[in-house]
Amino acid sequence: MDRKKLLSKGLTKYIAGLILVMLLLFIPAGTLRYSGAWLFIALLFIPMLLMGAVLIKKDPQLLEKRLNAKETQSEQKGVVAISGIMFLGGFIIAGLDRRFGWTRIPGWAVGISAVIFLAGYIMYAEVMRENSYLSRTVEVQSGQKVIDTGLYGMVRHPMYTATILMFLAMPVILGSLISLAVFLIYPVVIVRRIGNEEEVLEKGLEGYTEYKKKVRFRLLPFIW
Repeated sequence: MDRKKLLSKGLTKYIAGLILVMLLLFIPAGTLRYSGAWLFIALLFIPMLLMGAVLIKKDPQLLEKRLNAKETQSEQKGVVAISGIMFLGGFIIAGLDRRFGWTRIPGWAVGISAVIFLAGYIMYAEVMRENSYLSRTVEVQSGQKVIDTGLYGMVRHPMYTATILMFLAMPVILGSLISLAVFLIYPVVIVRRIGNEEEVLEKGLEGYTEYKKKVRFRLLPFIW
């Protein structure tokens, strides 16, 4: 795919994602005066735009992989479906929570969560810098090699560690404890995804079995 088509595809998905998130938050909230939603949108979409601009200039092939979200593994299709339902439900509940005032989260907690979210984003960007084979689907690519340096020298799936930090911070930024309960599904989904992903990598990626012995922890150093 040439850069113009890639740019067009990326911008289309970016704008569609922005519109979808705004609809899922502001319609249930019944107002645009939802500071948590505006903060979350800024924290999510401004870095996303900057990251996309860097990728299209420095590594368009990686950007193309990230835009491809079609899973071929049947188990992973189920994981993606559960994640999609979780996001829809979590955002809608956060908006309803804002409208009806079911729960309240103090400003200091929102601030800490915003910092955690950005830290997760930085970690996510570093993973993308380290691993040019990073795809949104579970697969072994032609010529793929095991990455065992940087964050991959600490845990085997640093991208998932980063997304867990980000996704658990999201509902707190949005000011909803009920939404947080929904997003707690995500770590469970990721554990299931990792189990299937490692089976695929052990079968198809040379050196991955040895890498597992070298780096023992999947998500959290010294824990799991």
